[in-house]
Amino acid sequence: MTAMRRRAIGLLLGCALSAVSTTAAADAKQIASTVCVACHGEDGNSSVPMFPRLAGLQVQYLAKQLNDYLAGKRKSEIMAPVIAALDPDDVSGPAAYFAAQKPQPGIVQDAELARAGKLLYDDGNTTSGVPACEGCHQPKGVGNSRYPRIAGQHQAYTIGQMNQFKQGARSNDRAHAMRTVSERMTEKEIAAVAEYLAGL
Repeated sequence: MTAMRRRAIGLLLGCALSAVSTTAAADAKQIASTVCVACHGEDGNSSVPMFPRLAGLQVQYLAKQLNDYLAGKRKSEIMAPVIAALDPDDVSGPAAYFAAQKPQPGIVQDAELARAGKLLYDDGNTTSGVPACEGCHQPKGVGNSRYPRIAGQHQAYTIGQMNQFKQGARSNDRAHAMRTVSERMTEKEIAAVAEYLAGL
């Protein structure tokens, strides 16, 4: 095969892959704007306190949650009809789409409570054995490939999920980490951390 022919084939393959990528991105945006928009907003910055903000969440985390819903490891009456309409092949596109969106900070409603939440987030509670949240979710709640971004999340959503972990209603956390932490936290501590996170 001549060098010119190899180059031509390489260009054709590159164009084909680019077209596939563009199509996949368009499909993911269509899913986001038709299936996800009502609860999460088209760009993943939900304005409804009970629905999570997905913008900027790690793609690994988003994909895990969707797969956990599909497998029945995570349950939600609201998500159930949505998940029923999705195939496993539909997961990677929306996960990548929302991960690429720019997250917007939430609004702190109680500055004093947020200050208490920052202390817990940064240092934990050595008396009750609550570890510092930043140990997993990183300073300022930006997260990493293993633990999700939680900065800017709605207070109501964070409190709701923490209580689900605390009660065992949600159990798809890695190595029982969130269940163990939430069991040690008081309602006021959960509210304080949620208030702090909302403003990040």
